[in-house]
Amino acid sequence: MNRKIQILSILFLGVSQVAFSQIKEEKLILNKKREPEVKKIEKKKTSVETIKNYPPEEKSQNPVQYKITDVPAVSDFKTSTIQGEDVAPKFEGTAQNNYVQFGMGNYGKILGDANISKTLQNKLEVGGDFHFLSTQGLKKEYDWDSKQSSATIGAFVNSYGDKGKLNLNAEYGLNNYNYYGIYALQPSSDVDLKQTVNQFKVNGYYDFYSNEILNDIRVKSSFLKDHFDAQENQVSMLANLSKHAVEMGKSGITLNADLGIGLEAVKTDFAIRDRNSSNFFNTSLTPKVTFRKGDSYVMLGSAFSFLNAKNSNDLMAEQMKNNKTYWFPQAEFQFAAAKEFKFYGGVDGGLKINTYGDMLQENPFLVSDQYLKPTETKYHLYVGLRGDIDETIKYDFSAGYGKMRDIMFFKGNSIFDNGYTLNRSAYNFANTFSAVYDDGNVSDIKGSIQYFPLANLIIDGEVRFTKYDLKNYEDIYNVPLLNASIGAKYTMLDKKLLLGFKGIFASDRTTNSFAIEGIANPGMIYQSTENKNDKVGGYADLNLSAEYKFHKNFSIFALGNNLLSSKYQTYKGYKVLGAQILGGVKITF
Repeated sequence: MNRKIQILSILFLGVSQVAFSQIKEEKLILNKKREPEVKKIEKKKTSVETIKNYPPEEKSQNPVQYKITDVPAVSDFKTSTIQGEDVAPKFEGTAQNNYVQFGMGNYGKILGDANISKTLQNKLEVGGDFHFLSTQGLKKEYDWDSKQSSATIGAFVNSYGDKGKLNLNAEYGLNNYNYYGIYALQPSSDVDLKQTVNQFKVNGYYDFYSNEILNDIRVKSSFLKDHFDAQENQVSMLANLSKHAVEMGKSGITLNADLGIGLEAVKTDFAIRDRNSSNFFNTSLTPKVTFRKGDSYVMLGSAFSFLNAKNSNDLMAEQMKNNKTYWFPQAEFQFAAAKEFKFYGGVDGGLKINTYGDMLQENPFLVSDQYLKPTETKYHLYVGLRGDIDETIKYDFSAGYGKMRDIMFFKGNSIFDNGYTLNRSAYNFANTFSAVYDDGNVSDIKGSIQYFPLANLIIDGEVRFTKYDLKNYEDIYNVPLLNASIGAKYTMLDKKLLLGFKGIFASDRTTNSFAIEGIANPGMIYQSTENKNDKVGGYADLNLSAEYKFHKNFSIFALGNNLLSSKYQTYKGYKVLGAQILGGVKITF
């Protein structure tokens, strides 16, 4: 049997590579919001160990989850929108939560990882997490510096009390990179393109064992500063009140009542260009009731937001103020004909406060001066079908349509001044982006599937189609139309060998770009011409991973990224690394 499994695994990986090498020209795209791209090799296992009969049975015993960061496939050497799922090896069921790992690869990659935790008396767990990744960048593609490094260090506390479970964590992150995507000018090789982002986060979460009235409380805070003295402070708090499992006579129907109360404050100040400044304070209420019978249910609710917004910059004669109340519908139903077929649908909406920190996660190449506005989803209607077929296939497919105001996307900047010189600031080479906003409608179709053909093999895939119809812009910039991914994880040799595969595919995107020419007379200036219908090509990014545990405390691992060696662009001018191979050693204890 073991030999059959080994043969199946070899065939599976071989067929996967051949198959995906044939769809190089397909136009598939990804529209996920991702974490910053300099990434980890392995997702951290930092959960508190589940203890039988503690806490009380009326509350789920799922432990508090502490995550420093997700661990996607490392496809490029900088923060990027491409951050697929974790393709790195991860052994399940091990009691060894502490480890240190180190790896090196081509393009000058150096990786360091460590996670240490210890359970003290009174069921108190304390721990720390460290991650570092650096690369020398694309020296053969660019005359100027394109290297990047990223580091995060964090500490956490998990505790079980008499009435609930507590999680506290703090994290400091440093991302050091360059605005290297210059395509319209030709500066000297020693040009300074540096950008640095520092961010400190403190989060707290308390979950009560019983759902009687007070369910849980969450507090988050963030403090950000970059190389150009932009500063952003953010704090939010959410309290969930609930009364669950109220029997409705002898009908078999139960009622759940919930009320979410949220507060969010964001203050952002920029120190260059127009010196934009913004201040948001948002209060939200989300009441809802759910009637459930078996796996079928009907949820009815609403969402209210009370926003106080202030914006100012050097171009405004006076500060712009906006106080507004929003209402959004919240409703969902599910009809479970069987566990294999569950029909569902609903409507939702909401207000999203766009922050500089969130924008940098999606596009790190922003100029450090942004006009910030919230995005309003007035409503989003959706219908879908999901189910579990014989515990072998799990699927979820849905389609939706919504109306939005102030949809945020990124538009390329030209040079900011026309002076005939290349002695410019790092962001002044037509190599940065700014957030722009437009109203419009959005249509989306998405699906995901998981397949478990063997006990030690998991195959998953997902696809998403998103189409925007904007009021003022003909096309949305730098947002793909279609994206997809497929992955697999396979264990062999009595779980000593773990293999992983991940393919990430995206269609091309519309963007704007600039052609810049020097005018000798009069005054020696540059003239800029904008192309409003340029294209950034799609891509197929294939990744493989392997880890072999030759001793209970020692493993070796290897990770191959972007194996088609396509130096595709994430944003205009910003190429990613080609084929990358990284190997290393992990010590667990």
